[in-house]
Amino acid sequence: MSKIRQASAISIHSLVLLALLAAVHSPVFARGDSVELPENARAKSYGSGWDCERGYREDNGACAAIRVPANAHLTNTSYGSGWECERGYREDNGACAAVRVPANAYPTNSRSGNGWKCDRGYREVRGGCPSIKFPPNAYMNNSGDGWKCNHGYRAVDETCVAIKVPTNGYLTDSSHGPGWSCDHGYRAVNEACVAIHVPANGYLMDSPYGSGWSCDHGYQAVKAACVAVNVVENAHLDSSGSDWECNRSYRKRQGKCALR
Repeated sequence: MSKIRQASAISIHSLVLLALLAAVHSPVFARGDSVELPENARAKSYGSGWDCERGYREDNGACAAIRVPANAHLTNTSYGSGWECERGYREDNGACAAVRVPANAYPTNSRSGNGWKCDRGYREVRGGCPSIKFPPNAYMNNSGDGWKCNHGYRAVDETCVAIKVPTNGYLTDSSHGPGWSCDHGYRAVNEACVAIHVPANGYLMDSPYGSGWSCDHGYQAVKAACVAVNVVENAHLDSSGSDWECNRSYRKRQGKCALR
């Protein structure tokens, strides 16, 4: 390599080195605007400006340290105090005071409420956790803070009373209503299950409403009977099967089908 080429290569390397040094010592640029970073800050990953490091908050153009009280830890939120109390402590005038947990209870992380919850089998009463008293024929509910009656019993005040199921009836799992329902073919009347009278040319329905029966195809309900549908001339049974409609090119007029 000639001396001219060597000198040219050295000059290029020198220029690259100077450019890198200038970039290190120069202010951070974003979108063409120079940004001077205060202590304990970092440039935003996009756009212009800067953010304070974790544990610091912006205060008049600087990053001031967040004062974390005893029994607390920093949060990652940009709002609020920047810290929150440890489990078992609650914020009180800028400090973290220990939560007074009664017997048969444990502390919670919830900021609302009293900061504790009763153990399973106990319920909160006036700041304490007395044990739950179960009446006969009862068991503990899923949440563990109360009780429910066994199948076949209904809660009345603080007791579990047996449900009286009438003849031709059966117990239900519903917590509403009487706690029982009638067998198929029977209807609840007062406290009894009464047989549904189905007329000739009719059949039972499962609906708890109405008469409890419906007429066969080609019959219509008239009071308590199923009467055959009288299909007039130039007509046919409709889709319901309980009435008739005129054929095409005819319209109903005064109980008959007349040409349009």
